[in-house]
Amino acid sequence: MTDLQTPTHEYLTVRELADLLRLKERKVYDLAASGEVPCSRATGKLLFPAAEVRAWIAGAQSGAASTPRPGVFLGSHDPLLDWAIRQSRCGLATFFDGSLDGLARYAAGEGVATGLHVRDADGAWNLRAARGVAEGQNAVLIAFAGRRRGLVLREDGPRVGGLSDLGGLRLAPRQEGSGTAGLLRDLAAEAGLDLSRIALTAMERSEDEAVQSVRRGEADVTFGLESVARAYGLRFVPVIEERFDLLIDRRAYFEPAMQGLIAFCRSDTFRQRAESLGGYDISRLGEVVWNA
Repeated sequence: MTDLQTPTHEYLTVRELADLLRLKERKVYDLAASGEVPCSRATGKLLFPAAEVRAWIAGAQSGAASTPRPGVFLGSHDPLLDWAIRQSRCGLATFFDGSLDGLARYAAGEGVATGLHVRDADGAWNLRAARGVAEGQNAVLIAFAGRRRGLVLREDGPRVGGLSDLGGLRLAPRQEGSGTAGLLRDLAAEAGLDLSRIALTAMERSEDEAVQSVRRGEADVTFGLESVARAYGLRFVPVIEERFDLLIDRRAYFEPAMQGLIAFCRSDTFRQRAESLGGYDISRLGEVVWNA
């Protein structure tokens, strides 16, 4: 189509709506899944009522408010971010259950922001993952911190120099859908390590819980953050420097809760905390990585 005129029939197909909005069909499916665009599944396939689509487009053009996102921070657990949300008293709730879980929930409108550390195939961080869920949306990807990640072990535990030395050890794994699990899988493959031959303990759902399992002796090693290893007095063998970024709804970015958090993250108190934890590089904090 050459203009934004809806077809005259009552319902639009996915392809027709994609042509109308000048989007890829994959993006139309994302809009339907998140509930942002009116749709019907009565026939077993997605159909979009033309009259409601016209009203939806008109509302967006006039600046009419869409359904507000709940004030929840989603995604990967980061100890420094978790502390900053509480210490700033910004009022945001948290639901941290992994990078991919956070991206899926963000796409469904379940929160105002999500933290992620997902390595792209070309070695970059978070850009492809953010684009996959927020291309064409009113969102922005903001740099939070660089983090040192590696092997966390007890001082009296086995001596290892890298991933290739994990044979025969008990590893505390993170849940599928976490950035940590995906990164470990990729790096193990690069190192020639067959993870299927590594003994796994109970799955842990946060950075702290994984490290605590090593501290208690339930596991010999986990793939964790230097900051958490230091907090529990455990040995740390560095493996990789990763990027942890924040995908934020642009409208929510300018609301008091998010502005309060951002302001706190620029304070001396925050900087001193990052330095005392160790393993963080906050030199790029607040930098715009990508605009949707």
